[in-house]
Amino acid sequence: MATTTSGLDRLLRMWRTVRPLRPVQLFGRVRHLGWRPRPDTSPAPELREACGPWADPPAPEPSMLPPDAFRFLGVERRLACATDWNRTDWPKLWLYNLHYFDDLLARDAAQRREAHLALMDRWLRENPPGLGNGWEPYCLSRRIVNWIKATHAGLPLSAPLRHSLAVQTRYLGKRIEWHLLGNHLFENARALIFAGAFFQGPEPQAWLQLGRRILFEQLDEQVLPDGGHFELSPMYHAIVLEGTLDLMNLARRQPGVLAEPDVERLRSVCARMLSWLHTTIHPDGEIALLNDAAFGIASPPSAITQYAARLGVAGGPMPAPDVVAGHAQCVWLAASGYVRLWCADAVALLDVGEIGPQYLPGHAHADSLSFELSIGGHRVVVDSGTSTYAADAERLRQRGTAAHNTVVVDDADSSEVWSSFRVARRARPLGTNVDAHAEMVRVRAGHDGYRRLPGRATHRREWRFDGGHIDIDDRIEGRFHSARARVHLHPAVNVRHLDPQHLALTLPDGRRIQVSGRHPLRRETGSWHPRFGTSEPTQVIVQDCVDGTASLRISWGDAPAARDPTQTKAST
Repeated sequence: MATTTSGLDRLLRMWRTVRPLRPVQLFGRVRHLGWRPRPDTSPAPELREACGPWADPPAPEPSMLPPDAFRFLGVERRLACATDWNRTDWPKLWLYNLHYFDDLLARDAAQRREAHLALMDRWLRENPPGLGNGWEPYCLSRRIVNWIKATHAGLPLSAPLRHSLAVQTRYLGKRIEWHLLGNHLFENARALIFAGAFFQGPEPQAWLQLGRRILFEQLDEQVLPDGGHFELSPMYHAIVLEGTLDLMNLARRQPGVLAEPDVERLRSVCARMLSWLHTTIHPDGEIALLNDAAFGIASPPSAITQYAARLGVAGGPMPAPDVVAGHAQCVWLAASGYVRLWCADAVALLDVGEIGPQYLPGHAHADSLSFELSIGGHRVVVDSGTSTYAADAERLRQRGTAAHNTVVVDDADSSEVWSSFRVARRARPLGTNVDAHAEMVRVRAGHDGYRRLPGRATHRREWRFDGGHIDIDDRIEGRFHSARARVHLHPAVNVRHLDPQHLALTLPDGRRIQVSGRHPLRRETGSWHPRFGTSEPTQVIVQDCVDGTASLRISWGDAPAARDPTQTKAST
């Protein structure tokens, strides 16, 4: 009987996962799994002349250690033989990075030019058309763009490499990722445009038109009115923004490939996305680690801002505050569901929105009503970050509610995250409101993610923020057995108990912060994952909800004049 119930539970979970999907995703998945096109190895079209200027894109850290070693996601491996491109005992994401060829554009790439050309020739020999990881659509898209960007930066391509580019593009055109949509579809479109601009003739023109059609349809859908990327990951937001800037760069390099109205549309999108990026970074100049996000995957915000400036795109300043109260200011990115609170000494980023698009929650975490906090330029309260995409218990834990700065009810996740990228029932936001309360900015929000439990509980949270402290009040409505609010601290923060309801935090610069709770506070061990492949031990403050309530105050001192240090840093 237990086995039957377990099987039924799995079936219901799968139904709840696929029910919100769009028909194109379902049909696309059947087609993607059931049909593989025959590679077209006919001769490559003629090259198109490139006569305009090319701006240097952001240069990532080198990942190739010539002649045959590579470091991705914090792990170094050697490409010893042909089968290593597709090893089943190495993580899929590591192998994908191997096929991207990002190192062609990395720092000091010119010094590795001969090694790069040798590796590209080796890729041709050891990855026959249509076979292996390198011929999956996302890998194709990333590699096509990187090879072509490298040519604009001075890398010469031999006739066999140019022929391979054409074969890869033809294959990609028949393997568009309609089953995934989102940032994958954006990358497919970008690759088709780059290839269509690299070659000339009727066939490349068809690639160009298909890519352009997909691109602008997707930008209209994927870039929200407030400028945020709709998958609600600051990391993927930065990736898509840089990719859109690349298209503006291409339009300059090869005038006439995109019409002037198209270029202006791209410029407008980039400006809005830059504004969103500047609104959601911390005073240290890096992204928030909300949903799937980690440092070192996307280019740093400062590098993206400088790239935009080289292309003549306005710096996208942070929007004017929606609410000002005393020393505190607030911007509410209503379409994205993020709120920024700041004064001179502190920045808080709150998550009060959806977990992601209903039909595309793969990069979402069960983090409804979580937040991050920086004080005096130091991260203090952190989301746990992302270190892996593997389908294992650690990936599930990092996506779960207990890994975030919010309330866990009856040991359940607020949204039913499972496997690597799947979500069944999703928490929906309730009653978000942002206003001024006395000399504070007040943000009130809730979600219904726990209404699926027997007690049909609802979590409501209120933040009150001024220049010297932030209050976080939680209320659980409905029946429940246990409810615990967690706050994850940065590993560099030292914690000391003063008494059962008071803690003293010490920052790396010696600054003291007071934490007080309505109910006793205890400490647990936790981990922070700022980069893929990394785990740093940290401490977690835990407070039980008694009679359905919990309250925490974090105090850092007197309120100075209002100023946002991040806005200054991001615009440099």
